[in-house]
This record gives sequence, C-alpha cells and structure tokens, in this order.
Amino acid sequence: MCLRAAFLLAGVALMPVAASGQGLPSPDTRQTIGIITENDAYAGDTDRWYTNGFRLSWHSAEERLPSPLLWLDRQAEGVFGPARARWGLALGQTMFTPVNKRARLPDPRDRPYAGHLFLELSLDRRTQHHLDRFSVQAGVIGPSALARGTQDVVHRILGDPKARGWGYQLRDEPALNLSWERIWRVGMATLPGGLSIDALPAATLAAGTVQIYAALGARLRIGQGLERDFGPARIRPAIADAPAPIGEGFGWYLFAGAGGRAVARDVFLAGNTWRDSPSVDHRPFVGDLELGASVFWRNIRLSYTHDWRSKEFVGQTRPHQFGSISLAIAF
Repeated sequence: MCLRAAFLLAGVALMPVAASGQGLPSPDTRQTIGIITENDAYAGDTDRWYTNGFRLSWHSAEERLPSPLLWLDRQAEGVFGPARARWGLALGQTMFTPVNKRARLPDPRDRPYAGHLFLELSLDRRTQHHLDRFSVQAGVIGPSALARGTQDVVHRILGDPKARGWGYQLRDEPALNLSWERIWRVGMATLPGGLSIDALPAATLAAGTVQIYAALGARLRIGQGLERDFGPARIRPAIADAPAPIGEGFGWYLFAGAGGRAVARDVFLAGNTWRDSPSVDHRPFVGDLELGASVFWRNIRLSYTHDWRSKEFVGQTRPHQFGSISLAIAF
C-alpha cells in the first residue's frame, strides 16, 4: 500500500500526460547491452572533481518482466497508464578527486577523494510520447569501491603519475539510492530531406544515502530517426538517462541540452554519513549545458556528449567540463 501511495503522489501531476499515451508502440523484442564511459580528459580537462565514470548495462526485451517487476509495473500502470515495459541491470563506478593530486595531504577546501561502486536495477516504461524509468542503486562508497586501483591502472597505462591523496578518501559505507525519471518526446517540425526536430523535456527525483535532488531539463534534437530513442544514455546525475534505441536502419541526430537540479545532499561533497571525513559545502543549485551527437547503424547506437557543469561546491574555482561516450548494441 505504501508503494502504491508513492506512485499516486508522483503521478497526480502527470495524469493528463499519461492519458494521452494510450496508443502504445509495438513491443521491442530485442535485448540490449550498453557501455558508458565519462571522463574529464575527453573534454580537455585533467583529473579533477568528477574525473571518471563507467557503466556496463543490460536491458531485457519489452514485455519480459520477472514476477516482482511485473507486479511493480502493474502498480505503475494504475497511476501512469499502460506502457511497454522492460527491465535492466547495470554495474557502475564513479570517482572524484581534488585538483592537486601530488599533495599527500589533500586541500581541505577542495572536493574530497571518493569512489562509488554500484549495482542498479531499473524498470523502463515506454509509450509513443514519454518514457518513465524507476531505478534502485545499491553499492558501496569508500576504498571498497576500488576507485584508487582503477585510477592507478589507467595512469600506469598512460604514463601519468599516481594521485597521492587517496589515503584520505571517504571511508567505506553502504550506498542506496532510488530515482524516478520521466522523459517526454515532443515533435516540433519536419524539414526537407527527411530531417525532423523534436524536444525531450525531462524531470527527475532522486533520494537515498548518496544523493538527494530534484531536476528539470530538456534536449533539442535535429536529425533522422528521432523516434528510435529518447536521447543518449548517461550516468546520473544528468539531464536524462534513456535506454537503448528501438528498431534498425541508419539514423543520426545532433542535440543541445540544458538542465538544473536542486541539491539537498551529495555524499561525495558532504562526506561520510556516520563518521568524520573530509567534506566541503555543496551548492544548492547546479546546472548543466551539453552538446552532442548520436549515430545509428543497424542495431548499434554510438553517442558523444560534451557537458559543461556549473560549480558544485563552495570554494570550487571554476565550472567543470567532461565528455561522455556511450555505445548500445541490440540483439
């Protein structure tokens, strides 16, 4: 009953939108494997703040839900209306470092060293006009997240010096976060040459021991085959985090996006929850601007996103930028 009440509270403002999505698309019968790598080096920055992220994911074919998620989908249907549903699993890791990695004692005014290793279970519900994603992440923050070892291996391969301050990273603690996201797809224009323009407004709520925030954003796209997805995949927090593409054939699009989030807590800045640790004060509002491109070929989608992110903590000297590369293969 509590779960259904939560769905009802989340869906009250969305009921008119849900009612407009009764005409369902044909179910996608393919599974998908996806890889995302995000790094500030892709954007010309060097090992600072949000420095690296990686996620390996798998998504089922639509209408192939195990019993517990089938029950969850039925609860969601009572609030949001019918949709094509699929579920997914993902393994991810993110890492954060201060600017000066040569110092054995990190600057207490800069972002602390931190790593996050997580498993994610997701339920995606798709109509012609919108996509809902419900997800739960469970993992660990601290040395057991293996961020130090990952960075050392990469630096050894690239011939870069090791960061010396990992001994002061956030300590081990369990990490649990829940999130709900909706992405709308709004057709705007059809142009000569088979080109189309659409918009992808998005809203996100996230809560747990890792991050608590509410976000709004949108992407504007131009290209061919826009109906095949709801935008490129990203590692949260991001403007939107869409699953794999639908259908086959060639397509492409360019996109630009903007978004902002109101942040109540970020453990990677606030420090450990139950013990003393390095910490800085977070900024209550964070914004992102992005530019990117996606290309489809048969059952493959390749995307690149360049993200400019505003200052996330008090004392941060300037905004940050990083790149995101995602590859999805359907089979």
